[in-house]
Amino acid sequence: PPMPSCDLGIVGGGAGGPSAAVYGASEGLTTVMIEREAPGGQAGSSSRIENYLGFPSGLSGGDLARRAVAQARRFGAEILTPQHATKIRLNGPYRVITLSDGSEISCQALLIATGVSYRRLEIPGVDKLTGAGVYYGAAATEAISCTNEDAYIVGAGNSAGQSAMYLSRFAKHVTLVVRGESLAKTMSQYLIDQIGKTPNITVQLRSRVIEAKGNGRLDELTIANDETNQVKSVPAIALFIFIGAMPHTDAIADLIQCDQHGFILSGPDLTNHGERPRNWTLQRDPFLLETNVPGIFVAGDVRHGSIKRVASAVGEGSIAIELVHQYLNRF
Repeated sequence: PPMPSCDLGIVGGGAGGPSAAVYGASEGLTTVMIEREAPGGQAGSSSRIENYLGFPSGLSGGDLARRAVAQARRFGAEILTPQHATKIRLNGPYRVITLSDGSEISCQALLIATGVSYRRLEIPGVDKLTGAGVYYGAAATEAISCTNEDAYIVGAGNSAGQSAMYLSRFAKHVTLVVRGESLAKTMSQYLIDQIGKTPNITVQLRSRVIEAKGNGRLDELTIANDETNQVKSVPAIALFIFIGAMPHTDAIADLIQCDQHGFILSGPDLTNHGERPRNWTLQRDPFLLETNVPGIFVAGDVRHGSIKRVASAVGEGSIAIELVHQYLNRF
């Protein structure tokens, strides 16, 4: 760490983290952001983001992440990566972050923007073929290997739709395998329209991949159709999996109040019939994005009830900074 203490500590480099770093540093807060892998989170792995405000031609998630990091650094934010928080504890008015190398950073206000990770597809053959034809959120980097081949995607959200569109530029044919009866509840309409107009993309509804086969590399999938009860094997060189995500809350699990799925509760979600959350020490209700610990805020996909969109995470990161100012001014 470049400094032992700061005004604002940010744990996580998804879209909400760099947004908060930009606004915090530009408004005079000494700011440190900690990211365990690479800034950008799930958005950073998106092959193409078409509906982000101000980019009418779209841009890749990697481009957006690089621009955000450059902007945050220009305002003076310090970014530590690859580095991650192993524990967060309280020390009087300070929130202390213990890092993976054993060092610590104290901050007056803390933002959790750790995001989520992809759920694993628990079927025979997937684990041994992961990285050898089976991928989690890697369509952008593996697309070339699908040139003139058949590729399959499991999932029905925007990430799955974006990957299908990107892969269709390389693969002979792309099949979206969807458990539900339609894409309408989980995917943006613009993506549904694009997929419908792309001749080499097929959406296979009410279906599941039940086995992956290959000798050292994926070459065949077994797919079950729940509507017809048919099971068939198909040749496939790649399977991309986008089936939901798990929140990263290990470092704060014993400190921050979460819902039954591990997502962090904040603001109005913490109040129970008008009662403030347990161990709350202030004579006011928690701010909109504030957790059950005063001065610890949350933004992005790790927050309970969040809207899984890049723009939403960016917006929450900027809102959190205004709330941080209000907290510090009353502190």
